[in-house]
Amino acid sequence: MVLTDKQKEDLHRAILDYLKTAGFADSADSFEREAKVSSSDGTRGQLEQKWTSVVRLQKKIMDLEEKIQQMQEDMGSVHKMGGLKNGVDAQLPRPPEAFALSGHRDNITAVKFHPVFSLAVSGSLDATMKVWDYDSGQLERTLKGHTNAVNGLSFDRTGNLLASCSSDMTIKLWAFQSFECKKTLQGHEHSVSDVVFMPSGDFLASASRDRTIRLWEVSTGFCVRTLKGHEEWVRSVIVSEDGSSLVSCSQDKTVRVWDVARGEFMAVMREHDHYVECIALSPASLSQLETPEGVIYKGKPGPGNFLASGSRDRTIKIYEVATSTTIMTLVGHDNWVRGLQFHPNGKYLISVSDDRSIRVWELKTGRAVKTIHDAHKHFVTCMDFHPKALCLATGGVDNVLKIWSSR
Repeated sequence: MVLTDKQKEDLHRAILDYLKTAGFADSADSFEREAKVSSSDGTRGQLEQKWTSVVRLQKKIMDLEEKIQQMQEDMGSVHKMGGLKNGVDAQLPRPPEAFALSGHRDNITAVKFHPVFSLAVSGSLDATMKVWDYDSGQLERTLKGHTNAVNGLSFDRTGNLLASCSSDMTIKLWAFQSFECKKTLQGHEHSVSDVVFMPSGDFLASASRDRTIRLWEVSTGFCVRTLKGHEEWVRSVIVSEDGSSLVSCSQDKTVRVWDVARGEFMAVMREHDHYVECIALSPASLSQLETPEGVIYKGKPGPGNFLASGSRDRTIKIYEVATSTTIMTLVGHDNWVRGLQFHPNGKYLISVSDDRSIRVWELKTGRAVKTIHDAHKHFVTCMDFHPKALCLATGGVDNVLKIWSSR
């Protein structure tokens, strides 16, 4: 860049002013003679101002370059996926997070979106649950009642009842309008690791370290059935859309599909090499799945045709439920896989891991088409994806709940 004569004169005067104010008298005298300039009040402090402005601009440039890089990655992913289709493919979680919500005094272990209101509930090792407005990032309420870590959360379909389970060996039912604990269900002989309402809302299922799954009647709080079969701690349990079957995973390295009416398991998947931490059933939009090898698996119309499991062996397995066939293995996480959920459009699977990342997998290719590295400062322990608001909530060992927007 070539400076004009006026710009050169202003620069020389600014340098001369800096040398004088900094105490470099000899250098200032020499520079004044050689540059043939004299001090001016108009250039006082100008060099320092220009320098600090350059530093600020450099930071802005770096921030913009980072945003551009992320946008290029997003656009690259969209291009690989064949472009936008009614904007659905763009509705994936993207950085930075919309909110980083602090308040818990220990690791966040569970998170669940309310099915009706713009609220999310988080559970923690600090034995409390916190209710957050995910649109504003405001803390609405803290629920206390458990005497040990809160491990799992579930809403009934109306959102009127919240179930929480804990290492204190109990399940609590909360009236979500009044935030009062209505019932405490007791019967498990060790930590209760997960809980889920059945679709009817009349019953709920729980998984425990006592190696059992229990079915409870909501109105009475009584245990009506105990399912036995796992040989180790049952980590998680989920229910099919019609309520006819349950799926569980365990530290015995298996995934089991249960017939609720008979109280027996119908299938056992033994594909993982380590404890299985999480499971997810496919939505109704995924009735057919084509593998990267071109093999097509056709299911029945409706949800639950396919099942995903995440393990401490750092892999994710996808199964066809009807045949218990392993369709594919997703490899990419560098640590335990802690949470899974299918995207409601049926094209992607979202996962979180102790490697601190969030990954979005395209099921057709079996590849991670989007990765948010360092999503948390420590292990990412839990997640929930809102099927209508299309936002993601993640909790971590850093005691922070994060809300990620997809829009």
